[in-house]
Amino acid sequence: MRVLSTRWANAAAILTLAFALVACGLPRSGPNKREIFESSVLNMGDAYVVTVNADVARKASVVPPLGFRNGFLSSGVVGSDDIRPGDVLNLAIWENVDNGLLADQGMNSTALQEVQVDGDGFIFVPYAGRIKAAGNTPEGLRRIITQKLDPQTPDPQVTVNRVAGDGATVSVMGGVGKQGVYPIERPTRTLAAMLAKAGGVVVQPEIAQITITRDTHTDKVWLTDLYSNPKFDIALRPGDIILVEEDQRAFTVMGAAGKQERVQFETQEMSAIEAVAQAGGLNTNFADPTGVFVFREETPEVANSVLGRSDITQPVRMAYVLNLTEPSGIFNARDFMIRDADTIYVTEAPYVQWNKILGAISGTASSANNLSAAATR
Repeated sequence: MRVLSTRWANAAAILTLAFALVACGLPRSGPNKREIFESSVLNMGDAYVVTVNADVARKASVVPPLGFRNGFLSSGVVGSDDIRPGDVLNLAIWENVDNGLLADQGMNSTALQEVQVDGDGFIFVPYAGRIKAAGNTPEGLRRIITQKLDPQTPDPQVTVNRVAGDGATVSVMGGVGKQGVYPIERPTRTLAAMLAKAGGVVVQPEIAQITITRDTHTDKVWLTDLYSNPKFDIALRPGDIILVEEDQRAFTVMGAAGKQERVQFETQEMSAIEAVAQAGGLNTNFADPTGVFVFREETPEVANSVLGRSDITQPVRMAYVLNLTEPSGIFNARDFMIRDADTIYVTEAPYVQWNKILGAISGTASSANNLSAAATR
């Protein structure tokens, strides 16, 4: 009898120790809802924890818009006839004599094809010398050449035609039919026309972004906005870099969700309910629908508005908590917009830990019984 009591005492000690170890070190996906609330600023933590209602959803759902600044919008179209360094010109000169300065024997006209304007803006025309072409129009350059030749050959007639060269070009890269360097010509002096010239956009239109870099300034616009709003069809400038790419924004999903990973945006605007659905929804066996958190670095303007303050001047950490067990909670999650770099964390339901503890204790008790039986044998 004493041996049996000793065995039960040993088994009880093993179970007690197992319970203590399990309660302290049981694996889990992250903090629970209570622990997050306890780490808020109100409890000397470093993050503001805010329950999302209709007002909070409206104030926090400020998505930075895309668009061009005034410097891009106010630029006029490049004159298609302005000559620049790097342009190519075709010249034709007629002389009113049989044996002229430039024409071959029996000819009274001379064609000077593909004369490129040099880096300083000059071209060379025989008997007229080195002439400043950049800054002139073809008509203005025609008059200058005519004046230069007139003292040397009677009544010269000159034509000047500007051909697409590399004097005024833009670079088109990324998700277009044909990447390359394209001249700004009369039909392609605006952004939409240049994209069409480059073979069109091959990225899904809903998530396609157009980025323009001009000198030290960079702006971007949605492709759909470019086509729906004429003001975004800006005039191009020589040296512009046009990049077409898919939306690079993403959010991270962790905890008791359908999957834990970094997820790309599939639409221009995405609500919290859509983001959870895109991540596979809530794990019905583990998730706590009253504790769906959105963590972000919030701007001072939005933080002041949400918290009813005016003294926040730097970005602050915010944890927005959504309760999906109520109809109003579903609507609030639908109205709460997700931003780039947000983290969505789904807490585990309280019973999940208890199930894990009981499972671990059951396993430990079984092991203890096996050990006890082995010792008896």
